[in-house]
Amino acid sequence: MNRGLPVPRARPLTRGPTGLTIAPMGLRVTLVAAARSSSLLAERFDDDRPLDEAGWYEVQQAAPALLPLGAADLRYCSPTRRSRATGTALGYAPLAQPALRDCDMGRWRGLTLAEVAALEPAAVDAWLADARSAPHGGEPLLAFISRIGGWLDTRPADDVTVVAVAEPSVVRAALVYALRAAPATYWSVDVRPLSTVTLIGRPGAWHLHLDAPALR
Repeated sequence: MNRGLPVPRARPLTRGPTGLTIAPMGLRVTLVAAARSSSLLAERFDDDRPLDEAGWYEVQQAAPALLPLGAADLRYCSPTRRSRATGTALGYAPLAQPALRDCDMGRWRGLTLAEVAALEPAAVDAWLADARSAPHGGEPLLAFISRIGGWLDTRPADDVTVVAVAEPSVVRAALVYALRAAPATYWSVDVRPLSTVTLIGRPGAWHLHLDAPALR
Protein backbone atom coordinates (compact mmCIF):
# COMPACT_ATOMS: atom_id res chain seq x y z
CA MET A 1 0.00 0.00 0.00
CA ASN A 2 1.26 3.48 -0.86
CA ARG A 3 1.13 5.50 2.39
CA GLY A 4 1.60 8.89 0.80
CA LEU A 5 5.13 8.17 -0.41
CA PRO A 6 6.11 9.80 -3.73
CA VAL A 7 5.99 7.52 -6.74
CA PRO A 8 9.40 7.56 -8.46
CA ARG A 9 9.46 8.68 -12.07
CA ALA A 10 10.69 6.22 -14.68
CA ARG A 11 14.32 6.80 -15.48
CA PRO A 12 15.59 6.86 -19.08
CA LEU A 13 17.91 4.22 -20.46
CA THR A 14 21.33 5.08 -21.80
CA ARG A 15 23.84 2.88 -23.60
CA GLY A 16 27.13 2.32 -21.82
CA PRO A 17 30.12 0.01 -22.43
CA THR A 18 28.23 -2.94 -20.94
CA GLY A 19 24.92 -2.31 -22.67
CA LEU A 20 21.78 -0.44 -21.67
CA THR A 21 21.77 1.02 -18.17
CA ILE A 22 19.45 3.31 -16.24
CA ALA A 23 20.53 6.93 -16.58
CA PRO A 24 20.58 9.05 -13.43
CA MET A 25 17.60 11.36 -13.02
CA GLY A 26 18.22 14.99 -13.69
CA LEU A 27 16.56 17.86 -15.44
CA ARG A 28 13.93 17.22 -18.12
CA VAL A 29 13.71 20.04 -20.68
CA THR A 30 11.10 19.88 -23.43
CA LEU A 31 11.59 22.44 -26.19
CA VAL A 32 8.56 23.42 -28.27
CA ALA A 33 9.26 25.21 -31.55
CA ALA A 34 7.20 28.39 -31.91
CA ALA A 35 4.36 28.45 -34.42
CA ARG A 36 5.00 30.12 -37.73
CA SER A 37 4.94 33.84 -38.43
CA SER A 38 5.52 33.49 -42.17
CA SER A 39 5.84 30.90 -44.90
CA LEU A 40 9.11 28.99 -45.15
CA LEU A 41 10.26 30.95 -48.21
CA ALA A 42 9.45 34.26 -46.53
CA GLU A 43 11.40 33.57 -43.32
CA ARG A 44 13.69 36.42 -42.40
CA PHE A 45 16.81 36.49 -40.24
CA ASP A 46 16.29 37.43 -36.60
CA ASP A 47 12.64 38.18 -37.34
CA ASP A 48 10.16 39.27 -34.69
CA ARG A 49 6.84 39.26 -36.48
CA PRO A 50 3.74 37.98 -34.63
CA LEU A 51 2.00 34.71 -35.50
CA ASP A 52 0.31 34.75 -38.88
CA GLU A 53 -3.11 33.23 -39.59
CA ALA A 54 -1.62 29.84 -40.44
CA GLY A 55 0.38 29.91 -37.21
CA TRP A 56 -2.70 30.52 -35.06
CA TYR A 57 -4.53 27.70 -36.85
CA GLU A 58 -1.66 25.29 -36.30
CA VAL A 59 -1.53 26.14 -32.58
CA GLN A 60 -5.21 25.27 -32.29
CA GLN A 61 -4.64 21.97 -34.10
CA ALA A 62 -1.62 21.03 -31.98
CA ALA A 63 -3.08 22.16 -28.64
CA PRO A 64 -4.50 18.76 -27.51
CA ALA A 65 -1.05 17.19 -27.72
CA LEU A 66 0.91 20.15 -26.33
CA LEU A 67 -1.35 21.36 -23.51
CA PRO A 68 -0.17 18.66 -21.04
CA LEU A 69 3.36 20.09 -21.20
CA GLY A 70 2.00 23.06 -19.26
CA ALA A 71 2.20 20.92 -16.11
CA ALA A 72 5.99 21.41 -16.11
CA ASP A 73 7.58 22.83 -12.97
CA LEU A 74 9.11 25.72 -14.94
CA ARG A 75 7.79 27.33 -18.14
CA TYR A 76 9.88 29.60 -20.35
CA CYS A 77 9.92 31.08 -23.84
CA SER A 78 12.11 33.03 -26.24
CA PRO A 79 11.44 36.78 -26.03
CA THR A 80 10.07 36.95 -29.59
CA ARG A 81 6.42 37.79 -30.14
CA ARG A 82 5.57 34.51 -31.82
CA SER A 83 7.21 32.45 -29.06
CA ARG A 84 5.39 34.35 -26.34
CA ALA A 85 2.09 34.11 -28.24
CA THR A 86 2.54 30.36 -28.79
CA GLY A 87 3.26 29.75 -25.10
CA THR A 88 0.35 31.92 -23.99
CA ALA A 89 -2.08 30.27 -26.43
CA LEU A 90 -1.08 26.87 -25.02
CA GLY A 91 -1.76 28.05 -21.47
CA TYR A 92 1.87 27.87 -20.31
CA ALA A 93 2.06 31.49 -19.03
CA PRO A 94 5.79 31.34 -19.91
CA LEU A 95 8.53 33.58 -18.56
CA ALA A 96 10.53 35.18 -21.39
CA GLN A 97 14.24 34.38 -21.25
CA PRO A 98 16.63 36.87 -22.90
CA ALA A 99 19.22 34.07 -23.23
CA LEU A 100 16.80 32.21 -25.54
CA ARG A 101 16.71 35.03 -28.09
CA ASP A 102 17.44 34.24 -31.73
CA CYS A 103 20.94 34.58 -33.17
CA ASP A 104 21.96 38.21 -33.65
CA MET A 105 22.27 38.55 -37.41
CA GLY A 106 23.66 42.06 -37.46
CA ARG A 107 22.97 43.96 -40.66
CA TRP A 108 21.24 40.91 -42.17
CA ARG A 109 18.40 41.19 -39.68
CA GLY A 110 15.04 41.31 -41.45
CA LEU A 111 16.39 39.95 -44.75
CA THR A 112 15.78 36.53 -46.28
CA LEU A 113 18.67 34.20 -47.11
CA ALA A 114 17.96 34.70 -50.82
CA GLU A 115 18.19 38.48 -50.45
CA VAL A 116 21.49 38.31 -48.56
CA ALA A 117 22.95 35.80 -51.01
CA ALA A 118 22.17 38.18 -53.86
CA LEU A 119 23.78 41.13 -52.04
CA GLU A 120 26.76 39.45 -50.37
CA PRO A 121 27.38 35.97 -51.84
CA ALA A 122 30.98 35.71 -50.58
CA ALA A 123 29.94 36.70 -47.06
CA VAL A 124 27.18 34.08 -47.04
CA ASP A 125 29.64 31.40 -48.16
CA ALA A 126 32.04 32.37 -45.36
CA TRP A 127 29.24 32.34 -42.78
CA LEU A 128 28.06 28.87 -43.82
CA ALA A 129 31.60 27.45 -43.89
CA ASP A 130 32.99 28.78 -40.61
CA ALA A 131 31.00 28.69 -37.35
CA ARG A 132 33.33 31.32 -35.88
CA SER A 133 32.70 33.89 -38.61
CA ALA A 134 30.25 36.77 -38.37
CA PRO A 135 30.41 38.65 -41.69
CA HIS A 136 27.06 40.24 -40.87
CA GLY A 137 28.55 41.99 -37.85
CA GLY A 138 26.39 40.08 -35.37
CA GLU A 139 26.84 36.83 -33.47
CA PRO A 140 28.90 33.89 -34.80
CA LEU A 141 27.06 30.59 -34.98
CA LEU A 142 29.46 29.03 -32.46
CA ALA A 143 28.75 31.81 -29.95
CA PHE A 144 25.00 31.37 -30.49
CA ILE A 145 25.20 27.61 -29.82
CA SER A 146 27.32 28.24 -26.71
CA ARG A 147 24.84 30.82 -25.42
CA ILE A 148 21.92 28.41 -25.73
CA GLY A 149 24.01 25.67 -24.14
CA GLY A 150 24.85 28.00 -21.29
CA TRP A 151 21.14 28.50 -20.66
CA LEU A 152 20.61 24.73 -20.57
CA ASP A 153 23.51 24.20 -18.18
CA THR A 154 22.28 26.83 -15.72
CA ARG A 155 18.81 25.38 -15.18
CA PRO A 156 18.12 23.79 -11.76
CA ALA A 157 20.01 20.50 -11.54
CA ASP A 158 17.41 18.74 -9.39
CA ASP A 159 14.64 16.48 -10.71
CA VAL A 160 12.71 19.30 -12.36
CA THR A 161 10.61 19.42 -15.52
CA VAL A 162 10.90 22.40 -17.85
CA VAL A 163 9.02 23.41 -20.98
CA ALA A 164 10.34 26.20 -23.20
CA VAL A 165 8.72 27.59 -26.33
CA ALA A 166 11.59 28.76 -28.50
CA GLU A 167 12.52 29.87 -31.97
CA PRO A 168 13.34 26.93 -34.28
CA SER A 169 16.93 28.19 -34.50
CA VAL A 170 17.20 28.02 -30.70
CA VAL A 171 15.93 24.42 -30.69
CA ARG A 172 18.52 23.53 -33.33
CA ALA A 173 21.31 25.13 -31.33
CA ALA A 174 20.21 23.33 -28.16
CA LEU A 175 20.33 19.97 -29.92
CA VAL A 176 23.80 20.59 -31.34
CA TYR A 177 25.08 21.60 -27.91
CA ALA A 178 23.42 18.78 -25.98
CA LEU A 179 24.68 16.12 -28.39
CA ARG A 180 28.16 17.67 -28.53
CA ALA A 181 27.92 17.64 -32.29
CA ALA A 182 30.10 19.63 -34.66
CA PRO A 183 28.71 23.15 -35.21
CA ALA A 184 28.16 22.34 -38.89
CA THR A 185 25.49 19.85 -37.75
CA TYR A 186 23.29 22.87 -37.11
CA TRP A 187 22.61 23.15 -40.84
CA SER A 188 21.41 19.53 -41.01
CA VAL A 189 18.71 19.87 -38.33
CA ASP A 190 15.20 20.67 -39.55
CA VAL A 191 12.87 21.97 -36.82
CA ARG A 192 9.26 22.38 -37.87
CA PRO A 193 6.82 24.76 -36.17
CA LEU A 194 5.27 23.26 -33.00
CA SER A 195 7.55 20.22 -33.06
CA THR A 196 8.99 19.11 -29.72
CA VAL A 197 12.22 17.60 -28.48
CA THR A 198 13.14 16.55 -24.94
CA LEU A 199 16.57 16.64 -23.33
CA ILE A 200 17.23 14.85 -20.05
CA GLY A 201 20.30 15.18 -17.88
CA ARG A 202 22.31 17.80 -16.07
CA PRO A 203 24.95 20.39 -16.97
CA GLY A 204 27.44 18.90 -19.40
CA ALA A 205 25.66 15.53 -19.63
CA TRP A 206 22.53 15.60 -21.76
CA HIS A 207 20.61 12.80 -23.46
CA LEU A 208 18.14 13.14 -26.32
CA HIS A 209 14.86 11.56 -25.23
CA LEU A 210 12.23 10.41 -27.76
CA ASP A 211 8.84 9.58 -26.28
CA ALA A 212 7.03 6.45 -27.44
CA PRO A 213 3.30 6.61 -28.21
CA ALA A 214 1.03 5.65 -25.34
CA LEU A 215 0.08 1.98 -25.39
CA ARG A 216 -3.54 1.00 -24.94
